[in-house]
Amino acid sequence: SSVMSRDATRALASVLDAVPMPPRARELARAALALEIALVDERRFWIVALVAAVVLRALRATRAPRLRVTLTDEEARGVEGARWDANAAWPTDSVPCYDPGNMRVLGPNLPAMRAEEVRERIAKAAKAQREWAKSSFATRRKLLRVIQRFILEEQDTICRVSARDSGKPLVDAAFGEVLVTLEKIRWLCNEGERWLKPEKRSTGAMMFYKKARVEYHPVGVMGAIVPWNYPFHNVFNPLVANLFAGNALVVKVSEYASWSSQYYGRVIDAALDAVGAPRDLVQIITGYGEAGSALVTGGVQKVVFVGSTGIGRKVMEAAAKTLTPVVLELGGKDPFIVCADADLKQCVPMALRGAFQSCGQNCAGAERFYVHEKIHDKFLAKVLESARKLRQGWALSSSVDCGAMCMPKQAQYVQSLIDDAVARGATVHVGGKIELGAQGGQFYPPTVISGITHDMRIAREEVFGPVLAIVKTKSDEESISLANDCDFGLGSNVFTRSTRRAEKLGLQLEAGMTSINDFCSTYMAQSLPFGGVKESGFDRFAGIEGLRGCCVPKSVVVDRFPWLMKTNIPPPLCYPVADNAFAFCKALSRMFFGLNVAQQFGGLLSLAKCFLMPSNSYTKYD
Repeated sequence: SSVMSRDATRALASVLDAVPMPPRARELARAALALEIALVDERRFWIVALVAAVVLRALRATRAPRLRVTLTDEEARGVEGARWDANAAWPTDSVPCYDPGNMRVLGPNLPAMRAEEVRERIAKAAKAQREWAKSSFATRRKLLRVIQRFILEEQDTICRVSARDSGKPLVDAAFGEVLVTLEKIRWLCNEGERWLKPEKRSTGAMMFYKKARVEYHPVGVMGAIVPWNYPFHNVFNPLVANLFAGNALVVKVSEYASWSSQYYGRVIDAALDAVGAPRDLVQIITGYGEAGSALVTGGVQKVVFVGSTGIGRKVMEAAAKTLTPVVLELGGKDPFIVCADADLKQCVPMALRGAFQSCGQNCAGAERFYVHEKIHDKFLAKVLESARKLRQGWALSSSVDCGAMCMPKQAQYVQSLIDDAVARGATVHVGGKIELGAQGGQFYPPTVISGITHDMRIAREEVFGPVLAIVKTKSDEESISLANDCDFGLGSNVFTRSTRRAEKLGLQLEAGMTSINDFCSTYMAQSLPFGGVKESGFDRFAGIEGLRGCCVPKSVVVDRFPWLMKTNIPPPLCYPVADNAFAFCKALSRMFFGLNVAQQFGGLLSLAKCFLMPSNSYTKYD
């Protein structure tokens, strides 16, 4: 046993030296083998097998080349002395690039692409996709690992670029740009192939001699129109899923956060080059409505739109002209229910994060806080204790909790909602008035307002700003009733010490997602679909459903035993059909689908009669 172990271990060492692998993996494997050789005489043979498993795992490890993509000097420093005038007319032939936190110009305007250019880019992507569709899952995983390595090594740059383009602090960029993207990549690498492989299905009673399966084929070119709140994740989220599914991606970035797409685009090109994929596989579109309309109607096989309900309707209308399928993730106005027994030590920090992360500019941000009257005052006091300490400013300043509003005039819109609520009796405790930043950025202060009722605009319209709006309720039933009294139904959150109680309440919420004693945890679980109901849209991205949504499901039926049994048309049903053809069909129905053995046996006898006495087997009501 010892001799066998020693010989096997040394043989593995020679194999290790001959096989190419990452240096770090080789070093770890050599260390494990050295330890094994030293101790092999005192151990059983099964330990060698364990070490062999470690070595083989190291050999199978995906090698991820390092990408070297840097900012240009101009991108790193911006345009010296140039500032964007918030009151200036928005150009129509180009897209301005400026930092919403200090209004400094980040770089030259980007082109507002015309319809013809968009269609040309879609055609290029389609050509590249035909090649990429033939790639193996191993190659696709390698591409994702390349992107994963770059994200891990360049978090600082990724987050700083996102912060400058969208106004969010670095911590919020780390949460919303980096962590969720890495989690999605991990899930795709670990489970994606499993959910895209052909899936066996049952064949039913009459097809018992057949095999059935569903195959998942790439849709071709996926179009995506994404918002400005998370410039990095909103591009890479559809990118990693669609490329893993074998698609090409044409993505239109928002006109309010286009600057970062130049840097992220170079990262994408470098990643594609690293695995030998065609560069045209991913196309980034900049521009306005013309570019978006051309993307929807210009030849893509499917469209994912993330944005407002109003624009979502226009996307759906345009897609109808070409029968292009659409996924709509639209507005949200998520309820945050705080029951009488909620743990405020856990709940209040979640509430603050839900309302103020990225300055409230989140699709699934918490916008309506339904707090039971027994705990309302304590909840409000603890919220105010923290809210009064929040620091707002330029995203890259030190110690900033809330950044800027990315979209022009959004602060004024939020102010109109606050003013309407106050006029109808609500009370502002913190914030509530537009404040210009020290450097003139687009800011709205973190605001806490209570006494909200459903006749106020703020209870019904999507805020998309840093507002924690509290509604006092008398019971769980009232909280659920008010939560469902809304045109939107994206996410929802329930807080109570009783998990059973929380799940019971969650079942009653009209929403696409529910987090129990947590905020928006459904998005970090990347196996789950993301999407809503009512005016929050339909269909899903993310999760198993979203990944399979990147594909066309194809049903396939084949003979289980082709050498033994095949489908042949029974003689009574061959054209021209026999006089007893209808009786034959009825007999089949009884034999296969009779409610009891007697009916099934009767069907069998009738079937036999059709063959044995064909001239006597037909009766009108048999």
